[in-house]
Amino acid sequence: RAPFVLRALRIAVVVCLYWFTSIAMVFLNKYLLDSPSLRLDAPLFVTFFQCALTAALCLGLSAGAACGPPCPGLPALRLDPKVSRSVLPLSAVFIGMVTSNNLCLKHVGVAFYNVGRSLTTVFNVLLSYLLLKQTTSLYALLACGVIIGGFWLGVDQEGAEGTLSWTGIFFGILASLCVSLNAIYTKKVLPVVDGSIWRLTFYNNVNACVLFFPLMMLLGEFRTLYHFDKLGSPSFWGMMTLGGVFGFAIGYVTGLQIKFTSPLTHNVSGTAKACAQTVLAVIYFEDTKSFLWWTSNLMVLGGSFAYTWVKGLEMRKVQEDPNVKSSEKNEAGV
Repeated sequence: RAPFVLRALRIAVVVCLYWFTSIAMVFLNKYLLDSPSLRLDAPLFVTFFQCALTAALCLGLSAGAACGPPCPGLPALRLDPKVSRSVLPLSAVFIGMVTSNNLCLKHVGVAFYNVGRSLTTVFNVLLSYLLLKQTTSLYALLACGVIIGGFWLGVDQEGAEGTLSWTGIFFGILASLCVSLNAIYTKKVLPVVDGSIWRLTFYNNVNACVLFFPLMMLLGEFRTLYHFDKLGSPSFWGMMTLGGVFGFAIGYVTGLQIKFTSPLTHNVSGTAKACAQTVLAVIYFEDTKSFLWWTSNLMVLGGSFAYTWVKGLEMRKVQEDPNVKSSEKNEAGV
């Protein structure tokens, strides 16, 4: 075993890397989607470009690994139409997830973004019951109640401050639903790609690129791009590429954080990161927020942390008691 200090240092570096990548990606996407200096009203194109870059990076890394020593985490990638069709239902949910996330970010401030799409945990519980017939404990349901209360208080306070966007709220709720559905569909589709997250990421993003074309055509984004005055600007493409690289990297650093800590610690880290992101956004955009607005954020973060803590205790109880009923084992994994 590695010395304690070395292990602690490695965990600290991985957590910092996750925080930096995740927060930088949100701020970069906010710039690309809603910057007054950029004035680009083509959210689907921004999302399409990031998906195309992710697929290209997967392919490039796979080709690089094939030339060097074999890497078990990086399988050889080739496009199989049969596998692509099998992954298609997940790709449709994936498109809904990345598009609604970006559209929510476009219409709400970075400071409110975490609250705007905070109902993922609630949808996890709801869909687990509706689709998987898994029940949830009373304490976990109470934590979900706190999250819902924080969400509605946040919406109310955004309205009171005159910065509420119902379009942003709609896409935030849709993003929460899609994130939850994405987790369920990922589990179902993983066997098709031999359990490889890399292959799934590749197929998902290739499918998404194909599906985005008719959507961009339908919404007139090609016309918007044709009239966009910074289309030939190297700095614009630099920011687009950077956004795509961060979008690709977030999947990798998330996996690293789970590997070196645990899924439970990852959730706690994600909640703390959301808090830091909100504070940074308020400072950066020089916003002034009311006491109740901050209370709504604390309720969402507190509810999310409480849910994670309750689930952690339930999972530990399942591991310690071998006679626990299988239905309770399933419930602990929601």
